[in-house]
Amino acid sequence: MVSSNCSTEDSFKYTLYGCIFSMVFVLGLIANCVAIYIFTCTLKVRNETTTYMLNLAISDLLFVFTLPFRIYYFVARNWPFGDILCKISVTLFYTNMYGSILFLTCISVDRFLAIVHPFRSKTLRTKRNAKIVCAAVWITVLAGSTPASFFQSTNRRNNTEQRTCFENFSEDTWKTYLSRIVIFIEIVGFFIPLILNVTCSTMVLRTLNKPFTLSRNKLSKNKVLKMIFVHLVIFCFCFVPYNITLILYSLMRTQTWINCSVVTAVRTMYPITLCIAVSNCCFDPIVYYFTSDTIQNSIKKNRSTRPQDIRFSERPVSENFIQHGLQTIKMKIFDSDSTI
Repeated sequence: MVSSNCSTEDSFKYTLYGCIFSMVFVLGLIANCVAIYIFTCTLKVRNETTTYMLNLAISDLLFVFTLPFRIYYFVARNWPFGDILCKISVTLFYTNMYGSILFLTCISVDRFLAIVHPFRSKTLRTKRNAKIVCAAVWITVLAGSTPASFFQSTNRRNNTEQRTCFENFSEDTWKTYLSRIVIFIEIVGFFIPLILNVTCSTMVLRTLNKPFTLSRNKLSKNKVLKMIFVHLVIFCFCFVPYNITLILYSLMRTQTWINCSVVTAVRTMYPITLCIAVSNCCFDPIVYYFTSDTIQNSIKKNRSTRPQDIRFSERPVSENFIQHGLQTIKMKIFDSDSTI
C-alpha cells in the first residue's frame, strides 16, 4: 500500500511539458501540414496505404491544434478556458495517441498482407476497405477517449482561484472511472496493436529471407527492411514507455500495492514518457517518408524522372517489391510447366 508520507512533488513537469509541447507544436504543425498537402495535392496515385497515412496525419494535426492551450496551461499553471475546452483537449490527446497506434498498425498489417499473402489479400487490400477500416479506427478511439469527458475535468488548485485541467483527481474518481478507461485503452489501443505489429513484422522478415527473395531485387528488399525498422523503432520508442508507465501510474493513483520508492519513480517517469509519446506527431512523417517513394521525391523536388518511372514510384515500396516477387513466382511456375 502507498504510505501517506510518500512525496508527491512533481512540479518539474510543468516546465518540461511547456518546452517539449512548444517544440512539438512547431515541428508537428509544419510536418503534418506538408504531409497532408502531399497526400491531397501531389500524389497522383492513392491506395490503401496512403489512406491510412492521410488519416494518421489528420489525427496528428487535430492534436497539434490543441497544444497552444496546453502550453499556456503549463506556463501559467492555470486553466482559464473552461471545462468544455479541457474535455476537448484531453479527448483529442488520447484520440491522437491511440489513433496513431492503430493507424500505424493498419500500415503494418497492410504491408504484411501485400508481402506474405499477395494473392489472397488482393480483394481485401482495396481503397474502399481501407476507408471502412479508418472509420472503424476513429469510432474505436473516440469510444475509448470520450468517456474521459463524462465527469468534471477542471478542479480548483489547493483551494485557490487557479484551476487545473485533467489533474489531481481523487482516489474515488480513479477507482470508479479512470482505471476502467485505462484498462480499455491499454488492451484495445496498445497491447493488441503491439502484438499485431511485432507479429506482422516478423512474418514479413521471414518471407523476405526465403530463398527466392534473397537474390531478387535487393534494392527494394533493403527499402522494405529499412521501412520495418523505422516503423518498429518509432512505435516502441514513442508508445511502449508511456503505456507501461500509465499502467503503473494508474495502480499508484488507485492506491493498489505500490510503495514510496515506486511512487517517486513513477511520478518522475510519467511526465518524461508522456513527452516522448506526444512527440509521435513529429515522428509519424518519418514513417510516410520511408513508406512512399513519391513522398521522398516530393521532398527532394526531384521531378525530372521519366513518366513511367514516376508511375512506378508512386506505389509504396512494399507494392514495388511484391510486384517483382509476383513476377518471380510467375517465372518459376512457367519454368516448372515447361519441364513437364
